[in-house]
Amino acid sequence: MSASHFRTVALLGTTQTLAWASSYYLPAILAAPIARELGVSRPTVFAAFSLALIVSALLGPFAGRAIDRWGGRPVLIATNIVFALGLATLSVANGPIGLFAGWIVLGIGMGSGLYEAAFAALVRLYGTHSRKAITGITLFAGFASTIGWPLTTLLEVQLGWRGACLAWAGFHLLIGVPLNALLPTAGQRAHISGEQMQQEEAPEEGRSPPRRAAPLLAFVFAATWFVSTAMAAHLPGVLQAAGASVTVAVAAGALLGPAQVGARMIEYGLLRRWHPLISARIATLMHPIGAAVLAFFGAPAAAVFTVMHGAGNGVLTIANGTLPLALFGPRGYGARQGLLMVPARVVQASAPWVFGLVLDRWGANALWLTASTILAAFVALSFLPRTTYVPTREVIAKVE
Repeated sequence: MSASHFRTVALLGTTQTLAWASSYYLPAILAAPIARELGVSRPTVFAAFSLALIVSALLGPFAGRAIDRWGGRPVLIATNIVFALGLATLSVANGPIGLFAGWIVLGIGMGSGLYEAAFAALVRLYGTHSRKAITGITLFAGFASTIGWPLTTLLEVQLGWRGACLAWAGFHLLIGVPLNALLPTAGQRAHISGEQMQQEEAPEEGRSPPRRAAPLLAFVFAATWFVSTAMAAHLPGVLQAAGASVTVAVAAGALLGPAQVGARMIEYGLLRRWHPLISARIATLMHPIGAAVLAFFGAPAAAVFTVMHGAGNGVLTIANGTLPLALFGPRGYGARQGLLMVPARVVQASAPWVFGLVLDRWGANALWLTASTILAAFVALSFLPRTTYVPTREVIAKVE
């Protein structure tokens, strides 16, 4: 990776960490104090968060199309401002209306400022040679919960939940906007000439992807995001249902972040030499194998299950960005990525509630639901062709 590529990855990785920590990972810490002060239940706070996810799903294709047209820099700068506005709106909420209004605005930011937007920005800059950069920003942002949860806790203790929201809003304006403003413009894309860009963006004759590729990929993303979000919300409860104590469940759950980042480092170093379909297929098997180990050995296997689930989830996050690029090429990537993620975002919004009901009824056997769901994703990946888009040798030589 060249110095300019690394600079772009570092900038996007930092702003993605900020975006995830101040939105997706915010309710885990602030839901309880918000609910107490506003006089609503915690499920109501999470319902507002679910609404934000639905808003982000609806907005995603439009944000991707905007990045395809103008590049990532102006769109991502705008999302920092939207995030700040949403957090400020949330900080002055006095009841359910203000609560839901704040999360609707945050949903607009999430739909145009999280991973899908960052992936589209990289593809707009580097075309088919974006895989290492996509992996790179997930390495940075893989620590969003590790950084965000303790920092939000500290801010809430020192400033209250309203002050914590305002502090995160300030971070977007003082850190996010300047860093995103340093991103390369679309016209600086990888120093490739216009003619070469046209060669790269035109799939080879006879190599167009089959019609089933898009719906299969959308199903894969929906299935894997359901499992990822269900585990993010209920992992400690699953481990306790399997017989682990609260202390063991929390300690094992702490391995989730390092497992994700470790797997992404392996993808960056070893698996990047393979087609992303191969690494995605391997990753979809990690959660079911871990679930089988937990079912057989019980509480002593809590850490093993967490690490295997985290490793698979870490690679699948990268696959969200690399698979559409490998299968369809860079032309129209942002809009296509937004459309492919609509079912995933909608399913994601329901995952904590649906899996919570199943966990309450079935206990640890609820893992049969997540294991079978992600195995269905493995089957869908098996029907996808390994290669449908290949850039010309001239472009590869120029960029590499």
